[in-house]
Amino acid sequence: MLEFLHHALRNLVQYGMLLMEMIGVCIVLVTGVRSVVGLFMHDEHIRLKLAQGLALALEFKLGGEVLRTVIVQEWSELLVLGAIILLRAALTFLIHWEIKNEEARLK
Repeated sequence: MLEFLHHALRNLVQYGMLLMEMIGVCIVLVTGVRSVVGLFMHDEHIRLKLAQGLALALEFKLGGEVLRTVIVQEWSELLVLGAIILLRAALTFLIHWEIKNEEARLK
């Protein structure tokens, strides 16, 4: 019974990770297309919209990585996963900083 629950949890987490990653990728693609269109239409808020879309996508990707920590079985995997999470968190921080600067510039 315990093995069944472990297997079910592992499958649930893997599907959840995949879903979070796919949502993040879709957000990047949609944001990219909208940004290109906005660039040609000379939208002055395009940098802000692009940064906000990328920040949202990174949040979903980061959520997928956090889910992955549930099923890590070795320390080496955990170290690699920790490094990925730190890099994505740093990117998120930098993008949020860029959003604040862009909002201040537009005011």
